[in-house]
Amino acid sequence: MTDVTTDAAVTRLRRSPLGERHTALGAKFAPFGGWEMPLEYAGGGVLREHAAVRTGVGVFDVSHLGKVRVTGPGAARFIDACLSNDLGRIGPGRAQYTLCCDQATGGVVDDIIAYLHSDDHVFLIPNAANTAEVVRRLRAAAPPRVTVTDEHEEYAVLAVQGPRSSQLLSGLGLPTEHGYMSFSAATLDGVELTVCRTGYTGELGYELVLPTGAGAAVWDALFAAEPAPQACGLGARDTLRTEMGYPLHGQDLSLEITPVQGRSGWAVGWDKPAFWGRDALLAEKSVGPRRTLRGLVAVERAIPRPGMAVYSGDDRVGTVTSGTFSPTLKQGIALALIDTAPALPDGAELHVDIRNRRAPVRLRRPPFTQASVK
Repeated sequence: MTDVTTDAAVTRLRRSPLGERHTALGAKFAPFGGWEMPLEYAGGGVLREHAAVRTGVGVFDVSHLGKVRVTGPGAARFIDACLSNDLGRIGPGRAQYTLCCDQATGGVVDDIIAYLHSDDHVFLIPNAANTAEVVRRLRAAAPPRVTVTDEHEEYAVLAVQGPRSSQLLSGLGLPTEHGYMSFSAATLDGVELTVCRTGYTGELGYELVLPTGAGAAVWDALFAAEPAPQACGLGARDTLRTEMGYPLHGQDLSLEITPVQGRSGWAVGWDKPAFWGRDALLAEKSVGPRRTLRGLVAVERAIPRPGMAVYSGDDRVGTVTSGTFSPTLKQGIALALIDTAPALPDGAELHVDIRNRRAPVRLRRPPFTQASVK
């Protein structure tokens, strides 16, 4: 999260259209990607919110996420030539996780969900802090008849996540039967919205994309319905995604951390003739990366945190990129960039330097908990 230290900086933060709803629920706010967003709510905090998503249903306001519309003849073909994944693998009505990489280095500018409407219409949801840069790069490369429109503040996004999420939405008359990584247009009390079978928690879930002005009305409808959802903040979103091993841009992926290093090569269309960073990534893949993203589980009562050094014996072999207490496992977990030489097998015992104390951890391949997205 961005550290905001001055009153002037605080006044520059964007606010969610649901800010008043969060305040009424006793939210604790924090700056995130240039936005003031709820970190957790009164009456339980992260642990309760995390448990609600794993066992029932939680609702997150993620309106800070970017929204970018790319339209015009050949818009999908243009996006496919820029972003890493192969858009040809999916058809209209489907979504795809993909990466915007730097042309020269292959480093990750951002990770993005692309929603394919048609050959001439793609809707992108990048991360909040990176939206302007993604738009800048796409506009600079776009052919004359393709338009890239930044709609960052024109839409709100509500994530409804958990094993009872479909029950909640279907009770409101919204579609829930479409497959994972697909989307469907719908109407709720006169509000036109898109119901996306996507999420960042590892549970069955949906993301609702709707006009900003309708955000409060849809939020109220969700919380008036059954089963009663739990309002969830970005703190629980972080513990949930870390348990699944989902990367966070700026920590586990960045301009300095390529998809090959971040074990996100599955989101790269290696056989495509063109995408940004292709040559650099193919070269890195051919020789093997010098470090890769691995999972760590604490052996004792310790919580690895980002930036902490990882040791094998006396040798520093890596750095923690994400770390938290897992409410499900009741122990510390982390993602860390670990040197590939010497090769270290899953199960190997390493140590994390936590305030000058070497805490034992074991290498473990994520996810740390069972995925239930389908």
